Amino acid sequence: MPPAIARRAPYKDFLQPALQRRFASTTGVLLGLAYIENLFLANWSNLLWPWFPVGPASIRTLAIFGCILPIIILRIAHSHIGIRTSHSPFDTFSRYALSFATIETIITFAISAWLFSQTYMLSTPTSANIGWITYYSGDRARLNERALFYTVNIIILGIAQGILHVSADYDRMLLGTVKPKREGEANTQTTSSWVRLTEWVPVIVVRAGMLSITVSLANYIILYHFLRRSAWGWALSFFRLFYSLPKSNIPPSQAPWSIWMLARSMWAGFLLCLLWYFGDMVFRLQLGRAPLKNGQPLSAESKDPNGSLLNGLQCKKPRISAFAIWELALITRDFDIRRRSIFEDIDRKDGPMWSQIYATCLSTIKSLEQRIDEYGKPPAPPPAQPNAAAPPQAQARVVQPPKTDDVWAPAPSSRGLRDSLGKFVTSVATSPGKTPADVYLPEAKKKALEATDHLLTKEQKEALSPEGINSLAQTIALRILGLPTFGILFQQLFSRRLATAVLGRPYGELSIYVNAAYALSKLAVSSLTEDQYGNVQRDVPAIIRTFTAVIRKLERFRDGFPMHWTDLRRNRVCPEVDELLEALKDGLNELITAFGQYSSDLRLTRVDMRLAREAAEKKQVEAVVVEVVGAPKRAVAARTVEAQPQMQQIR
Repeated sequence: MPPAIARRAPYKDFLQPALQRRFASTTGVLLGLAYIENLFLANWSNLLWPWFPVGPASIRTLAIFGCILPIIILRIAHSHIGIRTSHSPFDTFSRYALSFATIETIITFAISAWLFSQTYMLSTPTSANIGWITYYSGDRARLNERALFYTVNIIILGIAQGILHVSADYDRMLLGTVKPKREGEANTQTTSSWVRLTEWVPVIVVRAGMLSITVSLANYIILYHFLRRSAWGWALSFFRLFYSLPKSNIPPSQAPWSIWMLARSMWAGFLLCLLWYFGDMVFRLQLGRAPLKNGQPLSAESKDPNGSLLNGLQCKKPRISAFAIWELALITRDFDIRRRSIFEDIDRKDGPMWSQIYATCLSTIKSLEQRIDEYGKPPAPPPAQPNAAAPPQAQARVVQPPKTDDVWAPAPSSRGLRDSLGKFVTSVATSPGKTPADVYLPEAKKKALEATDHLLTKEQKEALSPEGINSLAQTIALRILGLPTFGILFQQLFSRRLATAVLGRPYGELSIYVNAAYALSKLAVSSLTEDQYGNVQRDVPAIIRTFTAVIRKLERFRDGFPMHWTDLRRNRVCPEVDELLEALKDGLNELITAFGQYSSDLRLTRVDMRLAREAAEKKQVEAVVVEVVGAPKRAVAARTVEAQPQMQQIR
C-alpha cells in the first residue's frame, strides 16, 4: 500500500483567519469607541448607571455599535488591493459614479446615519423636545419638526460621507513593500498599528468636526428649505399608522430654527463622523499589517510551509498572491532558517522550490514588459473556432431572374400616343435634369464671398477661418482646465496616465512588483552561501538580463511617453514608476555586486555587464518649468533620487 500523501494546506487557509482576526480587533476598537460615546449621551443624574457595563449603558453602547455595523460589513465586501488607475478624475467618475458598488456604499452610509439619528434622539432627555411626537391642547398628537430636522441633517451627512468614501477610495487595502535594511536601522515592522492610530487621533478629530460643521450649516441655511415639504409628507405618512395625526400634509408656517438646534445637530454629526473615521483608520492599519503571526510568517503553521507559500504565490486571486509575495519578501530578508529551506527543498512534484519561485517572480516582473509592449495597440481579435462551420453555399436558382428589358417599350403592334408617353416617362426617370439647389447654390456662395470681402477685415476673416475657430476653442478649453477646482477634474496628468499604462486597469498594485523584485534578487544573492546544490547559479544570468531589459524598456517608455494637451502642470514625475524603477535598480545593483566577479563563469558577456551597470545607475530628475497658453507658469521642484536605497515602513 503506498504511503499516504500529506495534504498541502492552501495559503488562504492561513491568510483568511489572519484577516478575520484583524476584523475582530477592529470591531473591538469600534465597540470601545461606542462605549465612550455612550458616556456623552447618558444622563448623569445618577453617577452609577451611565458607565456601569450592565444596564442602560450596555444597551446604548450596542445601539451605537449597530449604527457602524453596516459600514463594517461594507468594508469587508468592498476591500480591494491596488490604486484605481485612470487617465483623469472625470474618467474615474464616469466609470464608478453609477456603478452598483457606489450606490450601495451611499445607501449603506445613509442607513448608518439614520440608525444613529434615532439612537441619538432616544438618548436625549425629554426636556430637549426632539421626540417624533408632541402633544398640545390636551391629548392631541402632532409631528415634531425638530426630530425631522435632526434626521434629515444626519442622513445628508451620511450621503456626503458615502460620496467622500467612494471618491477617496477608502476601500483600498494598503499593502507594504520590503526594502533592504540600512545599517543600524531598527525593524519597522514591529511598530504597533495602535501606536500609529494614536498619531492619527488629532487629524481624525479635526476632519470629523469640519465635515459635521459644513454639512450642518449647509442643511440649516439651504438644503432643509428644499427638502422640508417632502420630508414632512413622508414622516406624516409613516406615523399616521400609529398616531392620530392631522390629515393635511402642509408643514407649519415657520420651521423651529434655533442656534441650540444647530449646535445639537453639529454635535450629533461629530459623534457619528468619529465612528466612521476611526473605523476607517483602524481598518487601514489592521488590514495593511504584514503577513505575520506572533512574529513568524503566516505559512509557518502549515505542515508544509513552503508548499502553502507556493500555493499562494501561484494563486490567481490578486489579494492572495499579493500577500504571498509580501510574505516571501519578508522571509528572504528577516527569516534566515526559512530562507535556507527554500534552497534545500528540491523534491517537489513540479520542480525544486527555488525553480517555482523563480518562475513566478520572473513572470510577474516580465508582465510589466509585456504591458508596455501592448500599450497603444488594438486588442487582439478573438481566436477562431477550430470547428467553425463552412459558409453556406448559394443554392441553385429555381426561378429565372427578372428581366431588365424596357417595360415601356411598345409591343410590335402598338403605335401612336402610347409610344410617345412611354418615351417621355423613361427620359424623366433616367435624366431628371438640374435641381433648384444646383442652379442657385453656386450663385449664393459667390454673393456671400463678395459680401464677406467687403464687410469683414483681415483679422475677422482669420478669426472665422477653421484654424482661428480651433485656436479659440483651445484657448477656452485651457482657461476652463486652469480653474482651481473644476479644471483639475478633466486634466489628464502625466503621472496618472503613465501609472495606468504601466500598472494596468482597473487596479494596479505596486507592491507586487516591488516585493517580487526584492525577493528574487535577495534569494539569488543569498544563494552564494546558502545554496548547497547550486541550483540558483544557472538562473542568475536570466535574472540579470531580465532586470536590465525591464529597466531599460521602462525608462525609454517613461522618457518617450507623450504628455496630454490637458496636462497644465507639465510635470514628468510619476511616483509609482519611480518607486518601481528604484526597486528594480536596487535588486540589480545587489546582483552585480555579488556576481560581478563570476560573470565569465555565468556566461555573462561584457556587453551584458555593461548594459546591466548602465541600467542600475540612478539618475537625477531635473526641475521642469514650462509655460502653457491660458495657464500661469508652474514650477516643479527637482526630485532627486538618492544613491542609497531607502527603507519604507511596512504598513
